Amino acid sequence: MRIVWIGCHEEGIPAFQEVLSRERSIDAFLTLNETAFQKKSAGSRKYLKLCKEHQISYYEVDTIKGDKAYEIIKSKAPDLLVVLGWSEILPQRLLEIPTIGTIGTHAALLPHNRGSAPINWALIHGEEITGNTMMWLSTEVDAGNIIDQMEFPITIYDTCRTLYQKVAETNREMLLRLLENLEKGEKPASQVQILNEEQILPRRRPKDGLINWRQSGLNIYNFIRALTKPYPGAFTYLRGKRWILWEAVLLPVDSAKNGLEPGEIVPKVYGMDTRGSGFLVGTLDQMLLITEVEDEEGNIFRGADLNSLDLRGVLVNE
Repeated sequence: MRIVWIGCHEEGIPAFQEVLSRERSIDAFLTLNETAFQKKSAGSRKYLKLCKEHQISYYEVDTIKGDKAYEIIKSKAPDLLVVLGWSEILPQRLLEIPTIGTIGTHAALLPHNRGSAPINWALIHGEEITGNTMMWLSTEVDAGNIIDQMEFPITIYDTCRTLYQKVAETNREMLLRLLENLEKGEKPASQVQILNEEQILPRRRPKDGLINWRQSGLNIYNFIRALTKPYPGAFTYLRGKRWILWEAVLLPVDSAKNGLEPGEIVPKVYGMDTRGSGFLVGTLDQMLLITEVEDEEGNIFRGADLNSLDLRGVLVNE
């Protein structure tokens, strides 16, 4: 079985490594060129190292929709096209090339949360369960026939990074199951996806990370953990200077009863662990302890370094 792989996001790496470890061949790998790669969050160049180690043809393109990508894939004549961690919808002419089909995954339990950034949105919306769906790709957004699904919980401790680790593991498990079936000559019966009335999730851009302090502490905590590394981060302003908030702790302490308005800072909280040091911020209800920040110059502060900034005042939206 000839396999061509399209990927960029780190969520596809465990599956890629597992396929290679099982001595299955991958005939070519396509990813983004450096210009397009720099515009993405959570992209990985580890694929290049793996392709060199296993002598896999490696190609970089600016888009999967262009003639360059089409000619490369057509020349490889794949039986299966694997698309993991790629944000573009493949055009029909690519879907027509592989003899078996084109598979991809979406980090949600389709048809729920179709569209962009499903992991980030699931955290922002405070959802407690999500999962991953493998499907035969079509030219519609996350509307292909479902091959497999795996569910996993979202705990109060999860971030976008930890959830994508779960996505990566389920990518690996579902792809192995599919390859085993295909090698036995069994193409999984496609479960036709019944689309619901939900709106397709919109794309998220770095500017969408602005924090509105006139929300509950839980909502803001969810927002920060949804956008933390490897994503651009949730941010706020203090006296005209922009700060990214990378880590937060939700405290069962009433802001108003302690005289704090939303966004107001209580400086210098000390702890023997760096993650217990930082500053408190008021919200509409519970307080947040901020334990890691980044300034406009890209300097990251935590622990004693964060307290040495002695940040005071009220965090605002502009």
